[in-house]
Amino acid sequence: MPETWVVNASPLIALARIGRLDLLVGADRDLLVPTAVVREVMAGGEADPARQALVAGFAAPQIEVAVDARVGEWGLGAGETAVLSLALERRARAVVDDRDARRAAGALGIPAVGTLGVVIRARGEGRIASAAAVIRELRGAGFRLHDATVRAALAQAFGEVWEP
Repeated sequence: MPETWVVNASPLIALARIGRLDLLVGADRDLLVPTAVVREVMAGGEADPARQALVAGFAAPQIEVAVDARVGEWGLGAGETAVLSLALERRARAVVDDRDARRAAGALGIPAVGTLGVVIRARGEGRIASAAAVIRELRGAGFRLHDATVRAALAQAFGEVWEP
């Protein structure tokens, strides 16, 4: 049975900037994007790669979500709230980078992964040759990751060395 991932704006935007939205999709997963996230992405300029991908039908259809009261108590942004609410409803994995959203996911028992985790997973699935190379691309496109976090994740998962 496929796993369901509910994706927030940050992973969509970051991976689209480097042309790697393919890392979010897979035969073993369904991808959902709440309409609140679509609105955030669509607020970007017409040249934004994530916006272009959504307009072209990436991760369609988008899902309207009722806010779960337990999620609403966390005071997160509209996108994060929708992602976590839908993940609770569908018993899905939340794909979020925001620290507070990840804390809320943990407290609510929602499995979560961030953009770094998506890259690590893709490397583990053999879909990319080097997680470090993709992470360097992400950083070059403006995505912020702490060196210590990247170093630890790569070493733990694959023994890859992080040299920024």
